[in-house]
Amino acid sequence: MNQKIKNFFSEKRYRWWLMASIIVIYLIIVAGAIVRMTGSGMGCPDWPKCFGYWIPPTEQVEIEFSPETPYKEGMVIIIDKELRVAKEDFFTGTTYQPQNWEPYTKHDYSVFNVYHTWTEYINRLIGALGGLVVFILFIFSLRYIKKRPRLTILSFVSVLSMGIQAVIGKIVVDTNLSPALITFHMIAALLIVGLLIYLLHEVKPTDYSYKSNKTMVRAAAGLIILTLIQVIMGTQVRQFIDEQVDLFGYPLTSEWLENGPLIFMIHRSYSILLLVLHGWFIYRAVHIFHHPKKSYSVLASLFVITILSGVFMNYLDFPFGSQAVHLVIASLILGMQFYLWMRLRVALH
Repeated sequence: MNQKIKNFFSEKRYRWWLMASIIVIYLIIVAGAIVRMTGSGMGCPDWPKCFGYWIPPTEQVEIEFSPETPYKEGMVIIIDKELRVAKEDFFTGTTYQPQNWEPYTKHDYSVFNVYHTWTEYINRLIGALGGLVVFILFIFSLRYIKKRPRLTILSFVSVLSMGIQAVIGKIVVDTNLSPALITFHMIAALLIVGLLIYLLHEVKPTDYSYKSNKTMVRAAAGLIILTLIQVIMGTQVRQFIDEQVDLFGYPLTSEWLENGPLIFMIHRSYSILLLVLHGWFIYRAVHIFHHPKKSYSVLASLFVITILSGVFMNYLDFPFGSQAVHLVIASLILGMQFYLWMRLRVALH
C-alpha cells in the first residue's frame, strides 16, 4: 500500500501539477487583463459573492426590489442608484421597507452591466481554480517533506500566496479599483509565477547543453530587473489610460497619449534599450555559448510581439485585445527570463 501511495505521489506528477499551476496563473493574468481592458473590474461590486449571490444575476430586474419575495442575509439590491444589503433572512411585503436593509458602505459604485458582471465573475472562477490547482500541487509536494523539505515549504508558500492574492482582490474591489493596489496585485501574481518556475527548475532534469559564465548570469539577472521596471512603468501608463476612460468613456483613442505623461515617453523609448540588450544577450547565448535555439527564438518572438502590440495601441487607437496581449506577453517574457537565468546559474557549476 505504501509503495502504491509513493508511486501515485511521484515526482512526475508533481512536475505535472507545477506546470498546470504555472499555466493557470498565466490564465489568471490573462483574465485580469481582459477584465481591465473591458472595464469590468466592478462588475461584481462585492466580494467574494457578486451582488450577494454565488452565481451572479443575468438581468437588472434580479437586483431590483421585488415584493413578496424571500431574501437571504447579504443579498444586494439597487435602490435609488445605491446598493442596499439585506440585514437578515426575511420575506418582503408589498412595499420596500428600509429597516430591512442597510447601505453598502465600502464604496458607492452601483451600476449593473451583465457583460461586466460575468466577465469579472469568470475572472474570479479562474482565480478559484488557480487556488485549487496550487493546493493540489502542495499535496503532491509532501513526497519531498523528508528528503527535500524546501520544496514542500515553498509549495506551501505558493498556497499562502494565492490566499493573499484573493485578499488583495477583495481589497481592490472594496476600494473601487485602487490603481496602486491593481499594480501590486499584478506584481504579486508575477512573483507567484517566479516561485512556481523556480520549483519546476528544481525538479526538472539537468540540461547539460547550457554553458555559461558570470557575465551571462549577471546579464540575465539584469534583464529581469530592467524588464520588471518596464512592466511597472507600463502599469503607470495604464493608470493614465484608466483616468481618461473615466473622463471620456470608451472607445479608447490614441489621441490621449499625444499629450500623455512623461512616464509614457520613457516607457516607449525604454523599449528600444530593452530590444538592443535582448538582442545582444540572445546573440551571445546562441552563437557564443551554443545554447538550444528554441528557447531564445521564443523569447525573441515574444519580445517582438509585445513591442508591436505597444505600437498598435499607440498608433491604431488601441485595437481590441492589444492591451491584454501587451501585458500577458510581458508576463511571459519575465517568466522565460527567470527560467533562463536559473539555467545559466546551474551551468556555472
